Amino acid sequence: MSVQPISAINLQQLKQQHPEIFSRQSRYLRTVGIIAAAIVLYYVFFFLFFGISWLQFINGCQQISRYFVRMFVWHDFANWPFIYYFQQIFITLAIVFVGTLTASLLALPLSFFAARNVMSAPWLRPVAGVVRCLLDILRGIDMAIWGLIFVRAVGMGPLAGVLAIVMQDIGLLGKLYAEGHEAVEKSPSRGLTAVGANGLQKHRYGIFTQSFPTFLALSLYQIESNTRSAAVLGFVGAGGIGLVYAENMRLWNWDVVMFITLLLVVVVMLMDKVSSMLRNKYIVGEEIPLYKQTN
Repeated sequence: MSVQPISAINLQQLKQQHPEIFSRQSRYLRTVGIIAAAIVLYYVFFFLFFGISWLQFINGCQQISRYFVRMFVWHDFANWPFIYYFQQIFITLAIVFVGTLTASLLALPLSFFAARNVMSAPWLRPVAGVVRCLLDILRGIDMAIWGLIFVRAVGMGPLAGVLAIVMQDIGLLGKLYAEGHEAVEKSPSRGLTAVGANGLQKHRYGIFTQSFPTFLALSLYQIESNTRSAAVLGFVGAGGIGLVYAENMRLWNWDVVMFITLLLVVVVMLMDKVSSMLRNKYIVGEEIPLYKQTN
């Protein structure tokens, strides 16, 4: 199918026939141009205000390229302590699973107290506000900060990493679960009310049944995200593969750093595959034939 080009005369006729469409197009292009100019001016202001010179920027790019070259040149690869590396990755995964699972189980009941459609009564709305503020406080503190706090409290090791993940994920997952509860259809809850169901039954079968796919998807994604973030916890003494990162960066062993990074990428890819299988099974579901024609 060939497309014929529009001549200048036909274009002028189209502009006369549909002036509103072309006026909207010009406004759209003008808006895009203003936004692009504002972004460019922001970058110029950023570089000038913070005193970042082009010479410094170019020098930094050259240094980064040298580091990348050193990362892919692995010296004495056969004698590396692979058992130690895999042990630390296993510890990191254990920290992530325990922390995320605990946070999910604690955030789920809190999410019902934070959902406005669950706490819809006038005397329950202040409770939802208080729970939401609590979730904001937990979510507002970074995982590394929680790691520093718990390293001082319980000492260095995996326990501090688990507690850091739990504290941050309760705030994050609690808010996301609550938004999932608020986005459900109201018709099932009204139907359950009509047949005499109590409040707990309405929340269980009218709300959570619909928000369960969101709950599962968010939990699985957070496990993947925490696998990447947990590497930072080792820098503050909370155990895991981050300790290997810190040691080798301090010794300028960038080849080991790249090897550990590739291992983590493979682990995240495997976890993404497992998560995809679980999503397809429990969220998308399998088609069940209601009628089979027999010959």
